[in-house]
Amino acid sequence: MKPAYKSPPPLPDGTFERVKIGDLTVDRRNPRLVEYGVKPNTDEDEVIELLWNEMAVDELAMSIVASGFWGHEPLVVTAEDGDLVVIEGNRRFAAVKVLSNPKLKAKLRATDLPALSEKQLDELRIRELPVIRVNKREDAWPYIGFKHVNGPQKWRSYPKAQYIAFVKKTTGAPLATIAAQIGDRHGTVQELYRALMVIEQAEAAGVYKRDFVKGRLAFSHLTTALEYPNFARFLDVKEVSEESDKPVPPKRMKELGEVCRWLWGDKRDDTDRVIASQNPNLRQLEQVLGNAAALSNLRSGHGLAVAYDESKGDDTVFADALQDAKSALVKAQGRVSSGYSGEPKLLELATTVAEMADDLVRVMENKGNVLRRSRHRSLPTK
Repeated sequence: MKPAYKSPPPLPDGTFERVKIGDLTVDRRNPRLVEYGVKPNTDEDEVIELLWNEMAVDELAMSIVASGFWGHEPLVVTAEDGDLVVIEGNRRFAAVKVLSNPKLKAKLRATDLPALSEKQLDELRIRELPVIRVNKREDAWPYIGFKHVNGPQKWRSYPKAQYIAFVKKTTGAPLATIAAQIGDRHGTVQELYRALMVIEQAEAAGVYKRDFVKGRLAFSHLTTALEYPNFARFLDVKEVSEESDKPVPPKRMKELGEVCRWLWGDKRDDTDRVIASQNPNLRQLEQVLGNAAALSNLRSGHGLAVAYDESKGDDTVFADALQDAKSALVKAQGRVSSGYSGEPKLLELATTVAEMADDLVRVMENKGNVLRRSRHRSLPTK
């Protein structure tokens, strides 16, 4: 049963202070930003551009123009490497930076935002922002985790996993404690943690890196896949309840690299992912992993569709093909009066289809007769 909603835990120090926006910087370690490939040395304007384009910062900016900065929910900041880092409230901070910087606004083509005079900037009270300062980011993790892992401003699965792993590694808290603090199910936290540890193992072994992903990292593909029996057997992955930081044994690193490439592709050699969408492709890959011949087809580069057909067996593929042919003919029959204008090539094509159908029926009839005679001969005589 899902835990009842609770208010977020308090921060260690409830004292607000106001800090000049020029003295603050975005949090490049924010799990939500790491998902988009932000590195510790990524330029701040690039990070703000990412926030603007991907996380609806424009809506926040317009709200601030209309009503000012809402001071009752301060930013949470901490000092790291000589900077005062915004560890909670990066979208609001980015909105203020854009409003205060005409060059940045022009770069983002934020034409809907008005040009603000010095007087208007003062009236909106965005030259300085309300903050709560904590000694280290670990001090704020219950508050931030509650808001974004299972609270009112939810992260997707990958930043959730990043945050859970960060808390576990930096505080030593067990996953059950983390789940209770952030208001999420223990089992969900375990699944997210295991999937992230699997990726970290792939990177440590050199069989795959997050930088290799073509497009965006669909982390939920992995969390779902690890729950499927054939994936679990293929990787020999440990049960989620073990909460291991090395869930895949060393002997399965080659297979782990293969799974990563199938899930996310590989931009090193321009290999496309075979999972275009979780439904139905992930279930198809699950079936392929349970069939040696199908797996061999996939490894040979024949594609998921071919490998999946192999995994179904000739009888199922044959029946499916007949049904598909019937469906296509029904569609053609329904459009012949309006879609056929006397083109000879189309008539020739229809004739070829009819001849092929006749040949198929003759072959099936002959084989049926042979099988019936064979069964008849095998019956015991009285």
